[in-house]
Order: sequence, then structure tokens, then C-alpha cells
Amino acid sequence: MLTPPPAMVRKDTSDGVKAVLGPTNTGKTHLAIERLCAHSSGMIGFPLRLLAREVYDRVCKIKGEANVALITGEERIEPKNARYLLCTVEAMPVTDRQTAFVAIDEAQLGADRERGHVFTDRLLHARGREETMILGSSALEPMVKALIPGVEVITRPRFSTLSHVAPKKLSRVPPRSAIVAFSVEQVYALAEMLRRFRGGAAVVMGALSPQTRNAQVELYQSGEVDYLVATDAVGMGLNLDVQHVAFAGLAKYDGQRHRRLTSAEMAQIAGRAGRHQTDGTFGTLAGMHRGGRGGEEIEFEPEEVYAIEEHRFPPLTKLFWRDPEPRFDSLDTLIADLETPPERPELRLAPEAIDLAVLKRLAEDPEIVDSVRGRARVERFWDVCRLPDFRQQGTETHSRFVARLWQDLRHGELGADFVAQQIAHLDRTGGEIDTLQGRIAAIRSWAYIAQRPDWVLARDEMAARARAVEARLSDALHGKLTERFINRRTALLMKKLGPDTGLLSVRLEDEEVLVEGEHIGSLRGFAFQIDPQTRLTDRKLLLSAAEKHLPGLLEARAADLTKAIHEGTATLALTGTAMTWDGEPLGALGAGRGLLAPVFVPDRLLDAIPAPARKDLVAALEVWLEKQLEPLAPLGKLDEASRSEEAGPDLRALLILLVERGGILAREQSGLEKLDKERRTMLARLGVRVGALDLFVPAMLRPNPINLWRELARLAGKAPRGGAPDETMPPALAAGKRDRLPGYRSLGKQLIRIDMAEKLLREAHTQREDAAKAPTPPAVTTDAPTDMAAVEDEAAATPAQDQPETADVQASADTAAPAGDAAADTPPQASEAKDGKGKGKGKDRGRDKGRGRGPRPNFPLDPARAISMGLTPESYERLLRLGGFQPVEPRGKPAREDKAPEAPAEGETAAPETATAKTDAAQGPAPTQLWTWRPPRRQAPQQAPSKRPARPREGNAFAALADMVR
Repeated sequence: MLTPPPAMVRKDTSDGVKAVLGPTNTGKTHLAIERLCAHSSGMIGFPLRLLAREVYDRVCKIKGEANVALITGEERIEPKNARYLLCTVEAMPVTDRQTAFVAIDEAQLGADRERGHVFTDRLLHARGREETMILGSSALEPMVKALIPGVEVITRPRFSTLSHVAPKKLSRVPPRSAIVAFSVEQVYALAEMLRRFRGGAAVVMGALSPQTRNAQVELYQSGEVDYLVATDAVGMGLNLDVQHVAFAGLAKYDGQRHRRLTSAEMAQIAGRAGRHQTDGTFGTLAGMHRGGRGGEEIEFEPEEVYAIEEHRFPPLTKLFWRDPEPRFDSLDTLIADLETPPERPELRLAPEAIDLAVLKRLAEDPEIVDSVRGRARVERFWDVCRLPDFRQQGTETHSRFVARLWQDLRHGELGADFVAQQIAHLDRTGGEIDTLQGRIAAIRSWAYIAQRPDWVLARDEMAARARAVEARLSDALHGKLTERFINRRTALLMKKLGPDTGLLSVRLEDEEVLVEGEHIGSLRGFAFQIDPQTRLTDRKLLLSAAEKHLPGLLEARAADLTKAIHEGTATLALTGTAMTWDGEPLGALGAGRGLLAPVFVPDRLLDAIPAPARKDLVAALEVWLEKQLEPLAPLGKLDEASRSEEAGPDLRALLILLVERGGILAREQSGLEKLDKERRTMLARLGVRVGALDLFVPAMLRPNPINLWRELARLAGKAPRGGAPDETMPPALAAGKRDRLPGYRSLGKQLIRIDMAEKLLREAHTQREDAAKAPTPPAVTTDAPTDMAAVEDEAAATPAQDQPETADVQASADTAAPAGDAAADTPPQASEAKDGKGKGKGKDRGRDKGRGRGPRPNFPLDPARAISMGLTPESYERLLRLGGFQPVEPRGKPAREDKAPEAPAEGETAAPETATAKTDAAQGPAPTQLWTWRPPRRQAPQQAPSKRPARPREGNAFAALADMVR
């Protein structure tokens, strides 16, 4: 087996390469942007996503958004014809030689332990077609000359002077200063002290997202706060108007050990002081000690001060390097190539970075090794291992995350649903500062994953979602930092208040009340609430300002709401008897002169609105309320007719009862028999349907009218019977505990909607009439009497299309019984049979024979429509019995029981009668059930008491007295 040659540095041309070197504030980046825009195309690689985004915005203003692209690990904006690319160094397309200009910013980071090999590779291989520019510190000059023969080195001087000053106490640090600490705890402590002493400070840390960092920097740049507390992240890529940099420490933990900063690192941070022609100063905070309170105070060494002021630093002698093009034959080959040292003496093998550490850690897992076979799989696995550790949780934790990711990616792309679920899990803006920072770090990982072209389905959509979540989390974190470390309210009010609070500017943004741009409370609906976090010293000032400006705000809001009501766009709601606007109270319904005429009672909050605007608003709300009560218009017609003299006392009483019962009334309770034909005609014209079992208004058999009527009945002091209606009002429901549900009639274990019950009974009567017209064979008749001529038409029924039908019975609507079936509306008032077997007593039969009536026929009934509505055979039979239908049993057979015999338990022998039934069933199909009809019993009108006294019983005086009293 041949041993592969050691990795070699590719020899790229050095024609047109310029190295622009110098300290901070020398205009190197500005020069690179000018040169980029001077070429037909170009690309710049930056050390930070934040800096790349800042330059992207600047170039877009010059060249237009259609010509500029932003490429980072977490965000890609790539117009189709983009000619100018702003990238992070890791995201630069190194092998692309199509751009005329290429620049690498902060190239001295080639000496960084974690990312140095990336900067070194770009320094060696990234080239523009016409011009290449390398930007960095003067310490990089020996390396540039050694690695790039013929390079043109340009040294630029600093525009301003940087001077060292004596240590200062935190309370004496001048405005427009940045205080630099090297731990999160120290940053928080310093910011909290500045909040108490000077009103607050902006906070900048490496753990913040670029958006949060920009928002905090903007607080400082705009002058809202005069102090900035930051970690050493402030030293890279932030252009600030800082006049003084105060060091709270001179040592940091670099991931391996706690060490003192190098003079170059000190200068990088201190160089933030002084911009362009403005001089700056740097120094330490007095009272800060090494190793705690008892240690020696921190201070710069004289040689460090000299190096920073004179910009003289030890030159770099080595740059870190790692094979940029390893082989992917196997995991072992890949690891070997990544650990192969360079041949050039100017280069040093890079320390084990997090990506290589993860690769080696997972290469020890046999299950993962088995899944990484073949060149393509090895290359894809290496791409997964190179996922940045945004959460900064170390090799072990990051390895587990990468391993879980690989389990999905080895089979293809991640599903959009899975990625969306992971992103949505992080879309929570609650929690404290540390919690939000953790979520931002996690969402940055998913933003990086979503940007990969072959990792995620629906890449653009998932990437947009991840960026949107990061933006929301960043805003929440910015708000938390501002809330904790900045107290602007008191200073702002006292600065602009003067003798008259009326001079303060008060405005309303959404629902937040701002005084001079400062949040002081909220206006929810028409209720003003002072911010509960307002200090007691501020409350009097805030209330004074609010009292003078609030009526005008309320008047404008009332006018807007009135206009929206008239236009039909107002988000009003009637919940029970309460009227609300976006959940905020406006008023409630009160008892009026009648059940259907409630009055609107405005809430007390509306009293603060000036009188004209309040009057218009109340009038608009009353109009809106009338529209909400329109579903009760059918009951309104009944209520109005009940006050008419033409109705007569009996019909008025019936109409009043219908209104009080919500348009639904059982027939036996209605007193219908007292109405003459004219009154019944009036009842039909009012939309009341007279059925065999119930009187009802079809329009009231819907959830919304029923709920409205229930609330108005409760408001009028009449407790509605039954529970709330079902939302869908199906034809049939299981009874359970809902045996008194509005609009339904109980059938034992089931409930049936009353209009569907009438439809079924109407159909049964139609089948009965068809059977009566057909010649009846003698074998299927009984000697039960019949009286078809006794059917009288009590009231004209409403058309079938007025009935509220659901999808369950819509298909059978075409076969419904005729609307004018008098037999379904009014059973005949003829003689009634005594039993359910179709056998009358001899007296009844004689009466029928005396009247010349023939025997009543038996007839079958088709239960198909009832079953389609969801009724069981037992419930259907119970409904038929309520309507006067009786099952007919063949002679010589016992009466049919309602319940079928129970099946024998396992291992038992069936009873003889059960076995006989099975034998009969096996001989042929069960005979069709036959029915006969008799009019249901109606309570006869109460007769006048007989004048003839009852005869007392003999032998017992007390019994005779009781009979007389009774």
C-alpha cells in the first residue's frame, strides 16, 4: 500500500496582491469597500457575521440590492445576478476565480488557535482576477512577505492618537466610555452599578446575537446611554464613538488556561477609543484587583503602554494551518490528513479545533463508523462535524448534537416538518437573559443547518423561519437587557418636565402610552393603566401628564371605533351579556321592557370619553347590538302579535308561552285545541309549525338563536330549561345526561331534533296512507278499527325547505313527506284503541261498525331515513309510539319485547327459547314488522262540573264526607 504524500500548500499566483497593514482606526476596511465598488465584481471576507452585514448594507446603497449578496453560515441573500459578495471568511467560495476583486479582513487572525487555519487558507488561496487585498495588523507583515512572494505591502498610520491615563473609579469614568470585562458575571455587575450611578449602560457580549448586539450599540450611539459595558468582543468589527476604554481586567480564559492578554490583544481593544480624527484614551478601573479583593490592583506594564501607544508589537512568526483539501477515502484517512503537519516553516499545524475533536470523538463509535462508508458519505459526515458550536458547551455535548443530526442526514435530507418543529420549540420569548441567550445560540445552529443546500427540504422557507425566530429572540433579549440595566424614565421626565406637565409630548402607539417617547402605561380598550414598575417618585408626574392628555387620546380612539363599527370592521363580541372590544369591556346588556328588548348599559370606563364622542359611540354600539339580535326576529314577530287584539286571548296566551320557551313548545302543553280555524291560520302565518308532538319555530332550531334566547331569558329572570345546545345540532344525539337539550325530544337513550321527529312521523303517515289506498290482502288485516276520514287539518305546515337540516339528512330531503300532510300535523279525534295489538273492545268495534267504518289496515314502515339520522331501531319505535303508531304482532305469537334476549355467556348453553329462536331464524328471514295507527290520547277539555251531587258511600260517614269534598 502506498503512503500518501504529505499535504502541500497550493502555489497560487501573487500577481496583484496588496497587503494593507496597520493598527485600528486607519481606514483599512473603508479602503477595501472603495476598491470593491471600483471593480466590475468583487468579494470581501470578514471575521464576523455582524461586520459582513454592516458592510453589506453600505454596498447595497451604492450598487443596489439586486447586485449584492450576503453569504454567511447562518444567512444567505443571493440575488440571481449578484456581482458583489460580502461573506464571513468561512463562507467564502475560495475556488471561485470569477470575481475581479477579493479582500480578506483581519488576516492576522491566522494566529488564532480555533479559526486560524481558515484565515491562513484564505490568505494563501483566495485571489481576485484583477486585484487581491489583505487587511490586517502590522504584525502580519513578515508572514505575508514569506508566504506571498512579490506582495505589495502598504502600511497605514492611525488617524488619531491613543493615550494612556491613570486608573479611574467607576463613578468617575467620563461619559462616552466603554468598560471592558472578561466574564459575564463581571459585565452584569458593572452594568448594574452604572444603572444606579449614571442611569444605565448598553451591554455587548460575544454570546449575543448580531441583531441584539446592534440594538445595544444603537442605544449607545444614539446617546440614550453614555456608557457601554462589553467583553473583549468589542475589539473586533465594531465602529463606535468611544472616547475612553476602561479595562476591568487584563486577563482572560482562552479555553485552555487563564492568561494575561498580549499587548496586541490589549491594543485591539483599546483601539476602539477615538474614531477618525478624534483622539482617545485608555486605562484601568481603580479598585479592581487581581485574584479578588485582597490582590494587587490591575495596571498596565510600562512596556505594554508603550506598545499600545506606539503601535509596536512583536511580529508574528507562525500562522496556523490545516490541510484544506483532505482525502475522503475513509475516516482514518480524513483524520490523518487533517493532522498532517505543513512543510512550510512559516506554518504550524493548527491545534485540535472543535470540528476535528468532534470527528475524532464520533469516529470511536462503531455504529457511526458503520454508517460512514464511501467517499461521498465521509465527505458529508465531515460537513456535519464542521457545524459550529454556537452554544459553547464543549466537545462532549456538541458531539452528541452532531451524532443525532447525522442519524437523520445519513439517509438524506431533513424533513421540513421536523425542522419546523425544532424551530418552533425555540420560538419562546419568555425567560431571563441567560435563557434567551441559550435559545439564540440554539436557533443559530438551526439557521446554519437550514442554509445548507443539501441538508433540508424547503430550505428557503426553513431558513426564513429560523431568521424570524432569531429576530424575535434578539428583540426579547434586547428588551431584557434594557429593562435590567437601563433606567431612562426618571432622567427623561425630570430633564424635560419643567413647571407644567402639559408641555410633555404624549402619544399612543398601538396600546402603549408614551411621554416624550418613554413608555409610562398602556391603554387597553378605554382603560388606562400606569406601568406597575413605575417608581413612587415618578407616579405623581406620570398621572399628572396622563390626566391632561388622556381625554384627547380617548376621544380619538372612540371616533376610530365608531367609524369601524359603521364600516363593519370593528372586532366586537357579545359574550353572554357582556359586550367587548378585543377582549376589553364596553358595556353589558340590561333587562328592558320585554324579554326580547334588552337595553345597552355602557361601562363606567366610557364616562372618561368627552360627551359628543361618547354619545356617537353608544349609538353605534346600540345599532351593532340590534344586528346581533336579528336571529331572534322570528320570536319578535310572535311577541308583537301577542299584543294584537285580533289574536284573541287564547292565541295571545299561546304566543306569550312560545316566546318564553324560545319558540319550542310541547303540543300537549300548548292549549292548541282551544283555537279556532282562523286563529290557527294566524299561527301558521307567524311561522309557527304545528306538529304531531310539538309546536316550534323552525328558525329557532339553530345554536346561535338558542344561545341568544337563553342569555336574554336569564337576564329577564326566567331561568332557561335544559343545557346549552350542541354546536352542530345533529338530527340525533345520545341522551346521557342531556335529556333536556333545547330543540330536542327525548327518546330514552337518544334525543332527536324535533323537526326531524316531525319529518319521520310525516313519512310514516304517508306510508300509512299509501297502504290504506292499496288493496289489502285478508291475511294481513286485523279486526282493528280504522278511521281515515277522522283526520282533520289543524294548521298549514311551513314549507320543508324552512327546516334546519344537517348534512346527515340532506340526502333524504328529496324524499320527505309533503308539507301539507294533515295526518302528521293533527291526529284524528276518533275513538281510541285500548291496547297496542290492534284489538279493540267489543264496544269500540260496535261503534265502528255502527258508523260504517271498515277494519284498520296493517302496514310496514321503512326505517331507512331514521337510521340515516343516527337513530337506533328502539328509539325509532319509541318515536312512532309517541305519534300513535303501534306494532302489530301475528296471532298466536307472544308480544315482542323491546329488548332482544341476551346472548349466553361463554361456555354456557343457550336457553331453549333462545335456541328455538335461532332455529326459526335459520329457516328464513324474520317477518316484516307491521304497524297500525291510532290517534294519541289527548287530554279532553275540562267539562263543567255536574249539578248532580255524587252519591255518598254507605256505611261510613267520613268516607261519604270525603267523597263530597272531592
